[in-house]
Amino acid sequence: MKPYQLQELLNARQLLGDHIHRTPLIQSHLLNKMAGCELYFKCENFQKAGAFKMRGAMHKILSLSPEDQQKGVATHSSGNYGAALALGAKLMGIPATIVMPGNAPGVKKNAVESYGAQIVECEPTLEARENTLAGIISKTLATPCHPYNDRAVILGNSTATQEILEEMDVDAIISPVGGGGLISGTALAAHFFSKKTVVYGAEPQGAADAFHSIQLNSIQPSINPKTIADGLRTSLGDQTFPVIRDYVKEIFLVDDYEILFAMKLIWERLKIVVESSSAIVLAAVLKNKQIFQNQKVALILSGGNVDLNAFFNLEISKL
Repeated sequence: MKPYQLQELLNARQLLGDHIHRTPLIQSHLLNKMAGCELYFKCENFQKAGAFKMRGAMHKILSLSPEDQQKGVATHSSGNYGAALALGAKLMGIPATIVMPGNAPGVKKNAVESYGAQIVECEPTLEARENTLAGIISKTLATPCHPYNDRAVILGNSTATQEILEEMDVDAIISPVGGGGLISGTALAAHFFSKKTVVYGAEPQGAADAFHSIQLNSIQPSINPKTIADGLRTSLGDQTFPVIRDYVKEIFLVDDYEILFAMKLIWERLKIVVESSSAIVLAAVLKNKQIFQNQKVALILSGGNVDLNAFFNLEISKL
């Protein structure tokens, strides 16, 4: 893999420009007290399409030639990246096709549809998703856009941490770990823009492929992951694994109870809606308080696309 250069990250920031939101850092005195450190929550749930995925998706689209843009883009996604790519395509006036498993959350399917992309459903297996996408690419000549295992996506994701480090000098940043696109961008930005910031990952115990991959120094696929954090059930890719291996200090594992407890705290104390995949970063801090005592710690809240109907077991028609 070609080594990343500082100029690539700077170029990504410039190219994205006003195509994305600069999201805020917020605090809670009570959560600081509970954690024993200063916590700064990077609110990517306020990003366009409701998640950090907009950064990578938009940067991928903008990196394409005008000719390739007009042919359209396509991806397979259980939700957030599909919605982000769909919105990015809509903003650029180009077609998008999103392959989604039949069991994807309804709120995420609705988001993709609302942005005007075509949804093609498939069985909820990686093989089915990849085969379906390959068929679409061969017919439409659209550019395949991987949700995380892509250099342009990783560079786009790095802009969240670039924003953090422009505002303040933190001791540590914690990112959720799914396929590794966000934490890779996070780690690269910390490496190039800070001399002291250490990057950690947070991963569910029921989907601990990244943790084991680092331990064994080779990609360990996620087999039958079981966790409430649906956005973190994906395996690492050959583009993300080397970055995590080289630039991430440690990956913390937390269970679903700890994730739900942290999610409840964020909803109650920060008064914002985040996904379980976002809340995992607070869960990791609370479980490892001794590591972060008296430090300044940035936590990336990756998204806020919660299917409230499923969460509260209600149906709109009955309200």
